[in-house]
Amino acid sequence: MATIAIVTSAPPLTEGGHLVHARALERALLEAGHRAGIVTTPSNGVGRQAAAYLANWLTDVRFTGSGERIDQVITMRYPAYAVRHPRHVCWLIHTMREYYDLWDRFSASLTARGRVKELARRAAIRRADTYCFRHHVTKLFTNSATVNARLERWNHVSGEVLHPPPPPRAYVCDGYDGHLLFYSRLTPLKRADLLLRALARHEAGEARCLIAGQGEEQARLHALARELGLERRVRFAGRLSEEALLTELGRCRAVVFVPFQEDYGFVTAEAFSAGKAVITCTDSGGPLELVRDRENGLVVAPDPGALARACAELTGDAALAERLGRRGREDVSVLSWTDVVRRLVIV
Repeated sequence: MATIAIVTSAPPLTEGGHLVHARALERALLEAGHRAGIVTTPSNGVGRQAAAYLANWLTDVRFTGSGERIDQVITMRYPAYAVRHPRHVCWLIHTMREYYDLWDRFSASLTARGRVKELARRAAIRRADTYCFRHHVTKLFTNSATVNARLERWNHVSGEVLHPPPPPRAYVCDGYDGHLLFYSRLTPLKRADLLLRALARHEAGEARCLIAGQGEEQARLHALARELGLERRVRFAGRLSEEALLTELGRCRAVVFVPFQEDYGFVTAEAFSAGKAVITCTDSGGPLELVRDRENGLVVAPDPGALARACAELTGDAALAERLGRRGREDVSVLSWTDVVRRLVIV
């Protein structure tokens, strides 16, 4: 059995999906008999990435602190893939998206001088990423076809798509209560505001929703809900513990997950594992690789009217929600952490 380091980069005191991803992989490796641990390397904000890439480049991942050899590394998120190891598998979650698919959004607010600076940084980071994928990595996987398409478009490299199974948790289905569930980090790309605007439309009827999560949009979303008169039908729960999340997943009618161009999104797989249908949008990216319209969920245009009608439909038809959710559970059951370990371990 091998000693394997899972390397991912994260800003200080920040919890993200990539850490859930890393912990689930660590558990799967340990259960397979390997020795495994997570190494977190620096990931700085915009304008300070050169130092982060250099720090990752200089991080020695060949030996443990006690001098034992590390047989393999599995990297996940920028710029962790800048670390060097002779057996380096990258299971890519995403690059720094501000310099790729989110460039137009990011650059729109820049001054002319700032745009010149960021164009130079964008070019440098794209070159650095391409170099790492071509010369540092023994084998390249992506967590979705969405991420792989970005690599092919901008870095002219291609990985093997390997969808992560849902994190190993005690998922249950305790029925189909009348309310919807939205849970995610409350950031602009997750588009909780789109859901609120949908619920405020007459097409949504009396659909109710629990919104769980924390993030930079939290105060704005609370204010928007009050402005739209949704206090009676929308409840904000903050960040849920794992136990509370499993309870809410188990009893909700369906899950609403409407991000913009999500890399993959564990939310979809988790909802399916609890036997719940997922409502998502035609521009949501990764979720569309699992959600099939009217087979295991609903796929609608990213506008409040279309989303309102989908929310009303599942809120008003428990039998449909159950049928779609049951199919989702069947679909996600084929994803296996045992298979992930088999494909990622190369030693």
